[in-house]
Amino acid sequence: MNEEIIKIKDANPTFESIKHIDEYGNEYWSARELMAALEYSKWSNFVGVINKAKSTCNLSKNSIADHFADVGKTIDMPKGATKTIDDYKLSRYACYLIAQNGDSRKEVIALAQTYFAIQTRKQEISELEYSKLSEDEKRLYQRNLTRRGNYSLNIAAKNAGVKNFDQFHNAGYRGLYNGETADDIAKRKGLRYREDILDNMGSEELAANLFRITQTESKLKKDNIKNENDANETHYTVGRNIREVILKNGGTMPEDLPTPKKSLKELEKEKKNKFIDQKININQAL
Repeated sequence: MNEEIIKIKDANPTFESIKHIDEYGNEYWSARELMAALEYSKWSNFVGVINKAKSTCNLSKNSIADHFADVGKTIDMPKGATKTIDDYKLSRYACYLIAQNGDSRKEVIALAQTYFAIQTRKQEISELEYSKLSEDEKRLYQRNLTRRGNYSLNIAAKNAGVKNFDQFHNAGYRGLYNGETADDIAKRKGLRYREDILDNMGSEELAANLFRITQTESKLKKDNIKNENDANETHYTVGRNIREVILKNGGTMPEDLPTPKKSLKELEKEKKNKFIDQKININQAL
C-alpha cells in the first residue's frame, strides 16, 4: 500500500467504517469522528453545524434527544491526567441533517449528503422497490431493520424484567430454530468466534428473525409482562409459533436455509474499499 492511499484512508474514513453498533444492536456515529470524516478541524465550528441540524430536526417534529444523544469522552492528557470533552451519539438521520447543513463547498460534504440521503431512504423503502433489490441489498436492508428491531426489543425486555439478555435472546432462537441457541447456529454455519450470526443470514432467514423480534416486542408490551421467566417463555413461544407458520405454509425451516458465501461485514468492507479506490482515482485525475 503506497503512502498516498494510507493518507487518504486515514484522513477521510468512509462513513460506514466509522459507524458503531451499541449493546442493543442500534447503529450510531460519534460526532467527533464524523467531524474528522467531514474535514472540520475545529470542534467549535462543527458544533455550529450540529446546532443547525438540531433545529432542522426539531422543525421536522422529530425528537432531538433520539437523534443527538449528548455524551462525553474521557481522553488522556500529559503526565497521566485526563480530560472530558463533549461529543454526541448520532443517528443516521442526524448525520444526514449535519451533512445537509455542512459547508457545501467541501467535496466530502457532497459525498456525505448523497450517502446519508440514500441510506436514510433505504429505511423507508417500498415493497416494490424492495423487490427490485439484489439479494445482497435485501440482506443489508433486512439487517438494518433487525438492528433497529433488536434495539426496541431490548428496551421492552428490560421493562419486562429481563436481566440476562443472552438467555432471553437464546429463548427466541430456540423456538425458531428447533432448540438451537445462537452458539449452535454459529457452529452450524461454521462461523468464527464472536462472528455475528445475523450478518451471515440470507434475506429470507433475516426476515423470519425480524418477524420474531417485532412480534415478541409487541406481545411483551400488550401482555404487560413484568417477569424475566415469563419474558423468556414469551420469546420462545413466539419463535416456535413462527416456525409452525413456516411449516404450515410449506416454507424452508430457518436452519435449512443456505448461509451466504460472504458475511455482511465482508460486503461492507468491499464497498468501503471501492469507495477508497474511487476517491484515489478522483484525486489522481485532478
